[in-house]
Amino acid sequence: MPSPLVIIPARLAATRLPNKPLADINGLPMIVHVLQRAEAANIGPVIVATDSQEIAQAVESAGGRAIITRADHPSGSDRIFEALSIVDPDGHHDVIVNVQGDLPTINPAIIAASLTPLLNDPAVDIATLAVEISRHEERTAESVVKVVGSEIAPAHLRALYFTRATAPWGEGPLFHHIGLYAYRRSALARFVTLAPSPLEQREKLEQLRALENGMRIDVVIVDDVPLGVDTPDDLARARSLLSGMDQS
Repeated sequence: MPSPLVIIPARLAATRLPNKPLADINGLPMIVHVLQRAEAANIGPVIVATDSQEIAQAVESAGGRAIITRADHPSGSDRIFEALSIVDPDGHHDVIVNVQGDLPTINPAIIAASLTPLLNDPAVDIATLAVEISRHEERTAESVVKVVGSEIAPAHLRALYFTRATAPWGEGPLFHHIGLYAYRRSALARFVTLAPSPLEQREKLEQLRALENGMRIDVVIVDDVPLGVDTPDDLARARSLLSGMDQS
């Protein structure tokens, strides 16, 4: 059986919502909400990888573990790989789950679901998540990343492409990609050595680097998309949603 480690990358630099990981949501910093949901998935240890002492202090005050990483990482993947080399240099953990630090409403069950393709098929390098698009405006929104894939089992795709365009063409469902990744350790180690690829740079989607280099990404289709907090309006919505969850 694999031994997963969950790593949440978090940094303070954000243009649309300054100090985003520390934004208060009903009395707790956003990063703590994400930490608690990742812990509730109960798939393995959880750490936060950050370049900020303030974020580390917030995590540790909530009983979590934080690792300080370099400030100059170009991506969250590079940050989690550095954190992995610090906390597990001997390679005890062979699956690394990258949970974005701006998903305070994420359902712990879908974090756990991301492991399924890695458990079922040794040929899978990376697993991720998607949800069927139900709102018409999201079908054409460039901010909604779509995954194009071949169904290999119910609610399980093999990813062929990721795009901001409306794809695939024709009748049928479209799937909204959720930016959570479960990597085999060897796949993550390879990924961070690869140069940005042409389609990655064109679409502004890091996962295309893996596909362009022949890596296999499988996708689990889940029922709900977590709210990504990027703007003050998103933050207000997260506060409302989590207030409702707390009262239920």
